[in-house]
Amino acid sequence: MLSALKDDLKLFLSLILISAVFIIFDNFNLLNFPKSLLQQVTIPIQYGLYKTSVNIGKQFEFVLLSRRAAQENKALTEQLASVLSENSQLRQKLAEIEGFLEQQNSLDAQTFNLVPVRPLGFSRFLIIDKGSDEGIKVNQAVIFKDNFIGLIKEVSPKKSKVMLSSDPDLKISVFASNETGKAKGVLSGQFGSEMIMDKVLHQEPLEVEDLIYTDGQEVEIPRGLILGKVAEVLSKDNEVFKQAKVKPIFDVTDLEILFVVIE
Repeated sequence: MLSALKDDLKLFLSLILISAVFIIFDNFNLLNFPKSLLQQVTIPIQYGLYKTSVNIGKQFEFVLLSRRAAQENKALTEQLASVLSENSQLRQKLAEIEGFLEQQNSLDAQTFNLVPVRPLGFSRFLIIDKGSDEGIKVNQAVIFKDNFIGLIKEVSPKKSKVMLSSDPDLKISVFASNETGKAKGVLSGQFGSEMIMDKVLHQEPLEVEDLIYTDGQEVEIPRGLILGKVAEVLSKDNEVFKQAKVKPIFDVTDLEILFVVIE
């Protein structure tokens, strides 16, 4: 035990002596050359470590900023999507309100009980978003303002199909009226948007731009609804009847709301 203490004391005194020698040498500038050599070796290493730490710091900062920017961009994207969704809903509600107001100005509310519907798609028939659960039935008229759009062809609980006035299977008794008189005929579709008014007597007045109205002979179709206007009159002197090409007033694919006459 005593021997170990003596060894430790000797080591301690030796270290103190060496330290004192280094201090004395340094005070007399005797260590300048070794220090200079050591600095030449350590300074490049120290500089390299410094540059590496700076670069690592910048890269770490870039990662943090990129992550923050991505989070902010995601938040902005979600906010934009929410605003666009709200805007779409507001536009739909506005279109519905405007449609109600225009429809009330066009038709007497006491005469017609109307159910508003929205188009969902179109092939041969127009698909609308309401069906038997809302009182929709086959052969009910579909209108927009004072214009006839078509008849309900098929009904399911939540959807219905509408046969448009341009469908060849739909034939409607119609009339045209202008300052010189009235012309009666039968309107049938030709697929696409064109319709033909047929069975018009030669002596009955019919001119381009004349409006074509429902005659009311079909029980399910109210009288006086507009079907379109005359685009061209087709007449031959050696035939009993003349015809007219009729164009619809509205493109049904542009309409956001329609109305079904349920009574």
